[in-house]
Amino acid sequence: MASRPAVLMRLMASAYAVAEKAGTIVRKVLQSGELGIVEKSGANDLQTLADRLVQKSICASLSKSFPKVTIIGEEELPAEAVEEDLIENGQSSLILQKSCPDQYASLKEEEVKRNRKRNMGIMLITLVVWVDPLDGTKEYTEAARVLYSPVYIQKPEQPYRSPNRLLDHVTVLIGIAYGGKAIAGVINQPFYNYQMGTGASLGRTLWGVLGLGAFGFQLQEVPDGKRIITTTRSHSNKLVIDTVQAMEPHDVIRVGGAGNKIIQLVEGKASAYVFASPGCKKWDTCAPEAILQAVGGKLTDMHGNAYTYDANVKHMNSAGVLATLRNHEYYLSRVPQAVLQALPSN
Repeated sequence: MASRPAVLMRLMASAYAVAEKAGTIVRKVLQSGELGIVEKSGANDLQTLADRLVQKSICASLSKSFPKVTIIGEEELPAEAVEEDLIENGQSSLILQKSCPDQYASLKEEEVKRNRKRNMGIMLITLVVWVDPLDGTKEYTEAARVLYSPVYIQKPEQPYRSPNRLLDHVTVLIGIAYGGKAIAGVINQPFYNYQMGTGASLGRTLWGVLGLGAFGFQLQEVPDGKRIITTTRSHSNKLVIDTVQAMEPHDVIRVGGAGNKIIQLVEGKASAYVFASPGCKKWDTCAPEAILQAVGGKLTDMHGNAYTYDANVKHMNSAGVLATLRNHEYYLSRVPQAVLQALPSN
């Protein structure tokens, strides 16, 4: 009798399946035109019905199958019963067929270990899942305004086309951490292929596990000698601008969504993701970092320090984000001293 797949691979298989369901929810909400937008801390920090439904779907689905795993979602939602049609019980058979990397093969949902660091008895270690139900919410709402504007409604033959191509920016992120390290991740891009117009098959799901690799895309690199920076389109400031300029880029791409920016790195559209400011949070970076590292890339703060993803860490990535597929040390060396002094090191 074949042995049961490792916990990590089963968790990943479930995360993949519910990410696919999440992509469908995101598309359906946009199609309905009823986004249910709520401002959280301001006009650049929005929550939509899609955020709420997707988080409920992901958290309830994974909690049902993995009750001891710690799950942390971006949205603060009231505790309430989750509709049955939001629950995803399926798993990706493709992932279940993969062998779990040896270093994670014996992981459990939770483990009791001796706290050797402080010599203080035992501590509980769990797998931690970080969920961003809709990364790029601002771009999602801006695209909706275009789609449902009076001018656009006159062209119903192109249901997803947007002059600003903002739908590419939208992703669903599910990251898995153990021992404080991002070790696996899933990124669903709900509107991938939308430029093909009516009838196109929409959406794709990227995933990766450290020691196994990353899947769902074709790994590419920016041509040698080219420095292309991807950075924020809506949360810029002097620190960000000064840091980007210090990199001496040949080109700068300003887009939304941390997940989208990491996709640009692994598909050869950008060399470095530079965001020299607080703003990103752990649910923004856990899944993208795992996928990036699975193909040899690196994500740190602007000082070069790794972020940790334990259940009790602060959510804000207060020292900014620097991510690269290659040549990380070069980009670190270009960060201005004034920027480093302005950003607290973790």
